[in-house]
Amino acid sequence: MEHWTRIDHSITVQEAVDFVQSPASGGIVTFTGTVRNQTQQRPVLKLFFECYEPMALLEMDKIVQAAKEKWPVQRMAILHVKGEKLPGEVVVVIAVAAAHRAAAFEACQFAIDTLKETVPIWKKEFFEDGEVWVAAHP
Repeated sequence: MEHWTRIDHSITVQEAVDFVQSPASGGIVTFTGTVRNQTQQRPVLKLFFECYEPMALLEMDKIVQAAKEKWPVQRMAILHVKGEKLPGEVVVVIAVAAAHRAAAFEACQFAIDTLKETVPIWKKEFFEDGEVWVAAHP
């Protein structure tokens, strides 16, 4: 299975889809995470993402390998941002291609859930009255 993991200042859904797409794929499933404009009824001005990049990429690769062992996935991309992002901007994209849709859906769900649990990425939320560091993926 081919795969691509990346942490960068800018990511797009289209680049992930372009990577996983192939004539053999009967289904491509994507998950796109964006910055919400509020947290617990507090307006969010922006987020700042930070990570320990070598370990984050290693953990993202482990997610891909685990998905490969569980489902007949053909290609997979996991992309996450670092740096400052405003409400509405994309912060994480997962794209999975498989011959059949069920495997693509299940692998995509697994990937985002596992990423939130295991990948060392943190975010700082900025509000009008201050800011706070929180686990981006508790």
